[in-house]
Amino acid sequence: MIEVNQLHRAFGEVQAVSGVSFSARNGEITGLLGPNGAGKTTTFRMLYGVLNPDQGEVLIDGMNVLTDPQQALKKMGVLPDARGLYRRLSARENIQFYADLHGMPKAQAHARIATLIDTLGLADIADRKTEGFSQGERVKTAIARALVHDPQNLLLDEPTNGLDVIATRAMRDFLKAERDAGRCVLLSTHLMQEVSALCDRIVIINHGKVIASGTVDELKQLSGRDSLEDAFMALIDAQTNATSEAVS
Repeated sequence: MIEVNQLHRAFGEVQAVSGVSFSARNGEITGLLGPNGAGKTTTFRMLYGVLNPDQGEVLIDGMNVLTDPQQALKKMGVLPDARGLYRRLSARENIQFYADLHGMPKAQAHARIATLIDTLGLADIADRKTEGFSQGERVKTAIARALVHDPQNLLLDEPTNGLDVIATRAMRDFLKAERDAGRCVLLSTHLMQEVSALCDRIVIINHGKVIASGTVDELKQLSGRDSLEDAFMALIDAQTNATSEAVS
């Protein structure tokens, strides 16, 4: 389970995140939505310890990311916005490197890597250097690397970005299986179709604040709209207008 409590983060005079709080539960896929510049990426980076919050805390299965980062990171599998593969290593070697960082025994790592290569359709490219990989091939390799230690909590930034239709469907099936196995899955995406197909709950961020959360049906009811896309736009517009009126 991921618990986010009153996160704040500023860059100079720009307040990127201002009091973000939400939880992502085991056995559910939670979607983090918002327009560009809303604070999603900054929030994600604080969740997995790349950025420290100015205020607030992140708990991963009760472990504080700020005060106990090593234990918290063991419980997370992270797909960041920058995939960051080592281009001179093969896909298999990239995944193996992360298994080594997590201290996995060789036999366990080899079995897990074989499973991920099969599940994510990496067999044809597993022993090729990642330099020259397509965007989809890089994404799948980065996801396998993030999952190699079989973490309880998955934090995925745009997990289907660059995937074709077949790979996207396979990825959705994979994430549903992870959820059904009791994992906590938190993903960021701009694709409303993906949210509707995958997410049990949704958290909407705008101007660094959580403006709404709930199921697809709850957000439709809250906004008085019939589609998730229309609900999203209505909630964003309402918050933007309220902010403008407060300033004026």
